[in-house]
Amino acid sequence: QVQLVESGGGLVQAGGSLRLSCAASGRTFNNYAMGWFRQAPGKEREFVAAISWSGGATYYADSVKGRFTISRDNAKNTGYLQMNSLKPEDTAVYFCAARPSTSSNYYVSQRLYDYWGQGTQVTVSS
Repeated sequence: QVQLVESGGGLVQAGGSLRLSCAASGRTFNNYAMGWFRQAPGKEREFVAAISWSGGATYYADSVKGRFTISRDNAKNTGYLQMNSLKPEDTAVYFCAARPSTSSNYYVSQRLYDYWGQGTQVTVSS
């Protein structure tokens, strides 16, 4: 089992940047694929970005493509989501998730993830 803790959220003006971190503990992080999801008030949780266990494969939602970058440092047991050119519509609670994987796959569906963090709030003001 792996425990995930997100950090790095906060309040930022439109056009600004934030970097979210997802610290993993409990198991070897490099045996897990990772994803980021978000949930805005009154909306369902949605996919943001995903990365394979090695970091060699990544995938993004169209809404964040070109603005967000997912990455990971397995030596530090930490995943990241760099968010640039933030928009008010990016306001949400952001969650990281993990699932066991030793393939080169990334995973888009939240149903495929076994472990979740508690979330970190990102608020983008206009």
